[in-house]
Amino acid sequence: MHIIDLRSDTVTHPTPEMREAMARAEVGDDVYGEDPTVNRLQEMAAHRLGKEAALFVSSGTMGNLASFLAHCGRGDEAIIGDQSHTFLHEQGGMAALGGIMPCILPNQADGTLRLDDIEGAIRGGDIHEPRTRLVSLENTHNACHGTPLSPEYVAAVTSLAHRHGLQVHVDGARIFNAAIALGVDVKTLVSDVDSVTFCLSKGLAAPVGSVVCGTAPFIDGVRRARKVLGGGTRQAGILAAAGIVALETMVDRLADDHTRARRLAEGLATLPGISVGPTHTNILYFSLDASCPLDGAGLATALRTRGILLPNRGPRSFRAVTHCWISDEDIERTLTAVADVVAAA
Repeated sequence: MHIIDLRSDTVTHPTPEMREAMARAEVGDDVYGEDPTVNRLQEMAAHRLGKEAALFVSSGTMGNLASFLAHCGRGDEAIIGDQSHTFLHEQGGMAALGGIMPCILPNQADGTLRLDDIEGAIRGGDIHEPRTRLVSLENTHNACHGTPLSPEYVAAVTSLAHRHGLQVHVDGARIFNAAIALGVDVKTLVSDVDSVTFCLSKGLAAPVGSVVCGTAPFIDGVRRARKVLGGGTRQAGILAAAGIVALETMVDRLADDHTRARRLAEGLATLPGISVGPTHTNILYFSLDASCPLDGAGLATALRTRGILLPNRGPRSFRAVTHCWISDEDIERTLTAVADVVAAA
């Protein structure tokens, strides 16, 4: 049975072109900065995002943490959203490993932080308080329906932060999804921010890795942080080669994932007992109403027997993520399966 895996865009497999590039990659010791393929990927990423330098890291979590360590010292404070991946899904690494205090502000429904909330949270002069050093945003915002943050909003946050002497980091795990959805060059989304990470291993379908971009001195600090986190790799060009292909071939096609996510959302919204949230990119959230006799676990189990992986994320709630290995036919098969299961309940 053909499996339809809608759990995440992290389940993507490398394309044949990536596998060929990996097999042929020229390599060296990246800890010494001598891997030519890693260096090429880093140069390409920095240019693509309009930054001075970049560093290849093992994961988005490592990239975010290394960035926080480079921006902040022990006892400093970072402003982050209460629905951010950095807060919810990265084990509190900034505090556990960096001694950095998170200042948690409420994310709005569209993934933003209110400018007044940010300004009101900034601390600095009082010796009894931590010093605020950093504001972190997430684009697209995973937990807030995959919503892209606009260039105007990011610029407003950055202007506010810089007026107060703060740095701005963007967790851009899906920053290319944001750029495609908004119809802008990705550089526009990060033109004034101080650092940004993006994932190669989600919608871009590379098997491993993320990239951190920023100024050359900042990236020197990230390289040092990466080393202490155990992220200094050797012949990493084998992995970077797939990342190069991802940047060259997989960005523009993200629009197809967005189209399929919208089709899935539209189809689910026609079914009785299902409520669907706004769908902006490749992520959609939906839930089973009280009128639906099924609960989340029951629907997830029934779909699994039909070869569809869509586990519930709450008693009656789901997240579905489209990616390059989800076809139009997969979307229609999923809609038919959900309709059949709900009708039979």
